[in-house]
Amino acid sequence: MNEYVTGTTIKKLREQKGMTQAELADKIFVTAKAVSKWETGHGLPDISLLEPLGKALGISIIELLNGQYIQNKNRAANMKKSCFYVCPVCGNLIQATGEATISCCGITLPVLQAEECDEQHQIKIEQIEGEYYVTSNHPMTKEHHLSFLAAVSDNNVQTVKLYPEGNAEAYFRIERVSKIYAYCNRHGLFVLDV
Repeated sequence: MNEYVTGTTIKKLREQKGMTQAELADKIFVTAKAVSKWETGHGLPDISLLEPLGKALGISIIELLNGQYIQNKNRAANMKKSCFYVCPVCGNLIQATGEATISCCGITLPVLQAEECDEQHQIKIEQIEGEYYVTSNHPMTKEHHLSFLAAVSDNNVQTVKLYPEGNAEAYFRIERVSKIYAYCNRHGLFVLDV
């Protein structure tokens, strides 16, 4: 990212809204010439203009700062399309029903990409009285541990936070569960199809 706001993003969104440069300029109280400079890469909007510019274009400030416009293609909100984000600073877990621009502790978080379970990150499932009992033999030390387990169905995400020196185990309602996720603080997200 060479610039903190890309002119191509501003131009694309302005055109999608059916606005001229002059109309956008009027909405945020600048000149059409200023908007033209931004769009051609000959200038950047002042930081004080980011909020009004985002509102006028229907985009978040974070998306403007990234230079990326993320359009929600997950309009049906199928929970099977859930995405997980983990903050490397505070360990905060954020789950969204589709890809989004998520920020925590001043960092834009990438969506976690799930990998198939390997020997070190195996997930075991037992059915006990209408629930899945999910376990793993993964180490649970302060330096290397699973920090959450999650069960995802088409209408629900069940998440259990795990802690170092605790057990890597959780109970989930069986109802329509199709995937079990485990997040290792060193190696990332792993998935097992149920």
